[in-house]
Amino acid sequence: MTLSGVARVAFVGSRRIFASHLPSMQSYTPAFSRQVHNPATGEVIANVSCMGGKETKDAISSAFDAFNSWSKLTAAERSKGLRKWYDLLMAHKEELGQLITLEQGKPLKEAVGEVDYGAKFIEFYAEEAKRVYGDIIPATLPDRRIFVLKQPVGVAGAITPWNFPLAMITRKVGPALACGCTVVLKPSEFTPLSALAAAELALQAGIPPGVVNVVMGNAPDIGDALLTSPQVRKITFTGSTAVGKKLMAGAAGTVKKVSLELGGNAPCIVFDDADLNVAVNGALAAKFRNSGQTCVCANRVLVQEGIYEKFADAFSKAVKNLKVGDGFGEGVVQGPLINKAALEKVETFVEDAVSKGAKVLLGGRRHSLGMTFYEPTVLSNVKSEMLVSREEVFGPVAPLLCFKTEEEAIHMANDTNAGLAAYIFTNNLQRTWRVSEALEYGLVGVNEGLISTEVAPFGGVKQSGLGREGSKYGMDEFLEIKYVCLGDMNRK
Repeated sequence: MTLSGVARVAFVGSRRIFASHLPSMQSYTPAFSRQVHNPATGEVIANVSCMGGKETKDAISSAFDAFNSWSKLTAAERSKGLRKWYDLLMAHKEELGQLITLEQGKPLKEAVGEVDYGAKFIEFYAEEAKRVYGDIIPATLPDRRIFVLKQPVGVAGAITPWNFPLAMITRKVGPALACGCTVVLKPSEFTPLSALAAAELALQAGIPPGVVNVVMGNAPDIGDALLTSPQVRKITFTGSTAVGKKLMAGAAGTVKKVSLELGGNAPCIVFDDADLNVAVNGALAAKFRNSGQTCVCANRVLVQEGIYEKFADAFSKAVKNLKVGDGFGEGVVQGPLINKAALEKVETFVEDAVSKGAKVLLGGRRHSLGMTFYEPTVLSNVKSEMLVSREEVFGPVAPLLCFKTEEEAIHMANDTNAGLAAYIFTNNLQRTWRVSEALEYGLVGVNEGLISTEVAPFGGVKQSGLGREGSKYGMDEFLEIKYVCLGDMNRK
């Protein structure tokens, strides 16, 4: 059974978008549906099937059956399919961008940029598919030969978030398919349309039915089915640390291979010797992309005391110029938060900080636009014990903390269970190396706030996850290593 659906053109208001709906499979149609809302307006933009354990088990069976043939294709054949998928994603870049803005809320320019970024993973892994190399190891005995093979792990269960509803899919599905795996994909219930559109384009690219399967709806039931099935040999997840821990524990029952990209608490460290304009622009990009709703957002801006006041003033002026509104609006760079719960979380964090002595330099309240819009906010006099310093705010709030020495900055930055991304701004080359090596994070940006790319490994340390996505290292997450020993080689 393939749950990727058939394409249709849907009209929402005056906007033409690319979407899809699910056909019935084996005469079974889910009894319930789920509404998909535009977070900027509250408008219902689609109804999608609400699936559960039964549909997930069917999808697993479909992926398991397809694995036998897909894994046996040559790497060149798989590469061609992925390349065609990339071409179709790029051909539909504008429609896909509109779809992302409709269901996720980010500004259209940013959404189209996500399509471009997401498609690059498919392009990259179309090329990497042909570079899965084994090895020959010198044997310890003269009549033996030792070979190392890399083979696809099998069916992969991929669970993706709402903040990058297309790119997080391609970053996982791309390397899985390149290695010869098949996938059961569970997108966020808030943003399923991007997943359905991507899966439909995969079918149009000639990727066989059953290779990419989409299930959406009841997250606990879907997750349980993926975790308990012995046919699923891999779980890949992007989302909260709390859910990641549950998936890791659940995967232990069948000893699945697991990769997790979890929450962050990214420090952005601005030293006295930094170029002020570079630091302001870099911190702005690192903090306010997608309205602060990314796992690599600068969650804490640590500023050295000699430049603190100048930075706070320049940064606040830059934040004040960020235009908030519906993602389809001209010049809009800040959209809504994904839902009411996200809005209330941001409010709680700001209220906690203010109650403990933080000062609101800018924003600090719901936006006059209503819905789930929140004003871009800058807080000063923030301390490490405040919620906004200890936990991931996932919203447009930039807390400024002051430090005196390099050693203090490193201690403050590392004083967290998270370890995904960090940023430093300095013109001192020696400091760049010292601090980069001392930071307990999987990603470090130096004088740059946007560091994600398909050619570099993405992932965290500590409780920010396991494994890497993107780059050649992303292939390893979907491969098993097999050692083959050939004996009696000297017999004639």
